This record gives sequence, structure tokens and C-alpha cells, in this order.
Amino acid sequence: MDSKQRSVSRLIAHAGQMLLAHGAESTLVGDLMRRFGIAAGMDEVEVSLSASSIVVTTVYQEHCITTARRCPDRGINMRVITQVQRICIMLERGIIDYSMAKKKLNQISPERYNRWLVVFMIGLSCAAFSRLAGGDWTVFVMTFIASAIGMVVRQEIGHRHFNPLMNFAATAFVTTAVSAQAVIYNLGNAPFVVMASSVLMLVPGFPLINSVADMLKGYINMGIARFVMASLLTLATCLGIVAAMSLVGVWGWVL
Repeated sequence: MDSKQRSVSRLIAHAGQMLLAHGAESTLVGDLMRRFGIAAGMDEVEVSLSASSIVVTTVYQEHCITTARRCPDRGINMRVITQVQRICIMLERGIIDYSMAKKKLNQISPERYNRWLVVFMIGLSCAAFSRLAGGDWTVFVMTFIASAIGMVVRQEIGHRHFNPLMNFAATAFVTTAVSAQAVIYNLGNAPFVVMASSVLMLVPGFPLINSVADMLKGYINMGIARFVMASLLTLATCLGIVAAMSLVGVWGWVL
């Protein structure tokens, strides 16, 4: 019985670790971990979450086991979260047992879109914002080029596992330096729109939404931690923009 409880505790911790590392909100993480434990036969499951770790306690036949896991940030990936949810549902319905659930969790891989497709879509989305802001097709093209180049820089730095704050600052610097050329050479009907629209890809919307959701649902510490991280990413972006503007001598859109 003790071996079963240890295996289930590790299963729960592994599931929670994957959920938290890939951007799930705290309520979902806590609920799924409890559901995993109850479905696997545990009498009680208690979960404690922090910004970079989880602590799980399982109770089975009056025997208690507590385990802790670190949760490094692996980047937002909804496919991983969806796969973990499916495994939980299969376990609840009795389609698989806890040992099979463990194998399925180990088989989950965080697949990502083709990098050039991401670059194209990011450039297109930022360019669309420039059109909405009143820019003409020249502004549209310049915004697309600047944001696409910035996204390539962001991907290359990310693949080398640099600090996210450094990544955001460097990406903002390169994107602003490229988009400033529209202002320097007076390209389009509103060249300053290029500078404003091309850096919109760096807005940390998902972390900010999760932070508010966590705080509203009672996970105050998690919400504050995520809000602080999102704020630091925004600060790093601002520092990169200001550095690029100082270099090229273009300040018009912030005045």
C-alpha cells in the first residue's frame, strides 16, 4: 500500500509540475492535482503552490506522504495542459490506472509551431495593429519587417536559454532600432505608428491575465508573483525601447 501511495504522490506532483511550468492558472493546477489523487484512490490530497515550486500531501489509509517539486518556467504551452487534463479524465473514468497515467504523462512533449510560421504571424498581427492605428500600406510593411526581425531575435535568444528579462530587453531594442528607420526616412503617412505597433508582441498579456485570475480566486501569493514577473518583463521592454531611441535619436512617439 505504501508503494502505491508513493507512486500516486509522484504522479500528482509530476502532473502539477507540468501544469505550473507551462502556464496554467493556479486554480486549474490545484483542482487537477486533487482530481488525480482522488481518482487514483487517495483519501485526501492537499496542494500548496508557490511561484517556483509545489508541495503535495496525500493521505491514504491514515498514512501521510508529503513531497515537493521545483517548477522552472518552460514557457506557455496549452497543448501540454490539455493533454494533462485528458489523462486526468481518463483516470477518473477508469479507462487507465495510475501506472498507465504515469506513462502517458512521461510521453507528453511540448510541441511547438514552426518557428517561421510564428515569425510570419507575429509580423502580420503587429502590422494589422498599425493599420488599425491609421497607418497606410507602407507603415504596414515596415511594421511587419520590424516585428518579424524582433521575433527572430527573441527566438534565437530564447533557444539559448538566456534570462527572459534580457530577452525582452534585447528584442525591444532591435525591434525599435529597425522600426525607427521609418521615422528617420519618413516612410508612410504615420511613421511613428511603426515604432508603437512593432513592439506590441512583447506585451505580457497571458501572465497578467493569470495573475489577476489567481488573485481573484484566492491564490494571492501566486497572483502577486506572476504580476511582479509580468511587470519586470514590461520594464525590461521599456528599457530596450528607450535604449534604442537614445541610439537613433528618435523620441517623437513618446512625447
